[in-house]
Amino acid sequence: MKKVIVYDLLIYMAVPYFIWNYGREPLGDYAALLLSTVPGLIYTLFRFINERQFNITGTFILTSLLLDTLVNLLSGSAERMLWNQVYLGYGYALLYLISILLKKPIGLYFGVDFAYMLGNPREPSKKLFFSKELFKWFQLVTLLLVIRGIFQNSLKAWLLDSYGVDSYGQMLVYLKISGGVFSILITALNLFIGSKIIKISRAQVPSDTCPPAIEKKAHQPLT
Repeated sequence: MKKVIVYDLLIYMAVPYFIWNYGREPLGDYAALLLSTVPGLIYTLFRFINERQFNITGTFILTSLLLDTLVNLLSGSAERMLWNQVYLGYGYALLYLISILLKKPIGLYFGVDFAYMLGNPREPSKKLFFSKELFKWFQLVTLLLVIRGIFQNSLKAWLLDSYGVDSYGQMLVYLKISGGVFSILITALNLFIGSKIIKISRAQVPSDTCPPAIEKKAHQPLT
């Protein structure tokens, strides 16, 4: 876990910040901005393949990654690229919100994928997560994703509107910090959900026959 955090900080913040600061003058704003996204693109693809996330979660990550890349390439300028990222970010937040309103929270399907990675069949997990005891909490997880999207993209829009492209370095730092805060909140909520799952599982089956993978959920985040 510590290595993942270090790699994330390095690839998503430190390296792009370095490329942006030292690449603007020789390459120009737009080229430097595009180049700064390449390490994150490669790293995300590597993790996608390495972790074999060929499921709803993986499909969502890969689709959003390809869409982000396409928008960046078609933007034509550094400022337009940043604004397009803001609009796209609001679009993702809207998608999360729609899933809540349709009572098909994306966070729940992320949880089903995570449970499957722990060795639990998808359909029983899905049925359990849609139960009255758990469903509202997955709605809340997805709501946190909505709030995160709105907050971070509003912050990005404010920095861009106030300081222009020059604020990109600050964006990387502020977005990473705020993203970390939301990650802590989402992880804490998922751990709480995990504790409720273990209680429900123990109530449904004898404790000596409870699958180890179910026990493990109480100590790991679901997304």
